[in-house]
Amino acid sequence: MSDPNPAQTLILWCLLARHGRAPQGEVMPAVKKADREALAAAGLIGVEKSGRSFVLSVTDKGWHWAGTHLDAALPPAFRVMQDWLARLGGHLEQSGRTLADFIGAPPEPAEPAETASKTVSAKKPPAKKVAAEKTARPSAKKKPAAAALRARIEAAYLALTGGTRARAVRLSDVRAQLAELDRATVDAGLARILKGDKTARLSQLSDPKALTQADREAAYSPAGEPFHLLWIQA
Repeated sequence: MSDPNPAQTLILWCLLARHGRAPQGEVMPAVKKADREALAAAGLIGVEKSGRSFVLSVTDKGWHWAGTHLDAALPPAFRVMQDWLARLGGHLEQSGRTLADFIGAPPEPAEPAETASKTVSAKKPPAKKVAAEKTARPSAKKKPAAAALRARIEAAYLALTGGTRARAVRLSDVRAQLAELDRATVDAGLARILKGDKTARLSQLSDPKALTQADREAAYSPAGEPFHLLWIQA
């Protein structure tokens, strides 16, 4: 299949509205077997069996296709969505941002109330025992708070640019500057930038030939579409 038909395109957008992944039963309108199989055969979605149903996820190829086909036809009943996607396409083009940048990373799941309650109500160990444990083992390395982490990322950025802003810096270089932090911690800082930092943004290296192995390994890919560059504005 060269391009998905309007019904299949609608399925992609329904999934992307859920950060690119959802149980088939939660996608509306209902997904037909023929459309699911056609999208999977084209490499635009992945299909996982979950009990008696399926979980659908947009692949990297699907994210790329959607990001370059915001004007693709939808079923006539979804004309208003077609118009909104046209507005979105214009906004992304003017701002230089990507579709994955706009959609952002999926929200972190909240801790179940029952689990939280058990944690709070758990019996505290005696103070002497706590003191003994602190003496017996080294304290765990604390992760920096959100504001402090953002400041460290900016400091790394400025170290690489010689104090200049509004320049693209490769994430591979940023990660090297922040080598004392683990990848998950740096990713958490990048996620906050992606979710709406007004003075910083992530972008892609559009030319595959310009990508090095280090760029690929350091890419931040929260929704299947990799980011390789960091910009911090004045």
